[in-house]
Amino acid sequence: MLLKRLEQWDHSFFCRLFSRSTSRQMFISSYWLSKTADGPLYLVLAVLLVCFEVLAATDFSLLLLAAFAIELPLYLTLKNSIKRARPADTLTAFICAHITPSDRFSLPSGHTAGAFVVATAVALYFPLFLPLALLWAVSIGMSRIMLGVHFPLDVIAGAVLGTSSCLVAHSLFN
Repeated sequence: MLLKRLEQWDHSFFCRLFSRSTSRQMFISSYWLSKTADGPLYLVLAVLLVCFEVLAATDFSLLLLAAFAIELPLYLTLKNSIKRARPADTLTAFICAHITPSDRFSLPSGHTAGAFVVATAVALYFPLFLPLALLWAVSIGMSRIMLGVHFPLDVIAGAVLGTSSCLVAHSLFN
């Protein structure tokens, strides 16, 4: 009963948010924002920090590597074990996703997990930039909902997975 109510909330909240994504401007901003959470940009960030000899850049980069080494296998295991259908497959009468997702299943959101790995690492090594990193990570999760490829609980699960993976990696270093 509780799981059914949670699923109903998740679908209802998704529909309310997704209904606001019909404008071209919202699609374009969600699309490009979501692109900033694609994996290659994380490598560029780490390399730039090291090249510019930013204090703690090497430790930050190593933390990212370790955190992603934890997060990625967990993400793949969860996604392929849970096999939660994406919104467009579940709510076919109501929505059509704005983009084609990179894989078949929805839970957890990999873009959100990756964004929260980075935001957590920023919090640990560059705390002054935490508000900006957190805003970016939350916006990544919202963009995935607005694009129609994730439910809110997928995004929450991604945030928990990314944050936890980074904290575990950090505790292993210290």
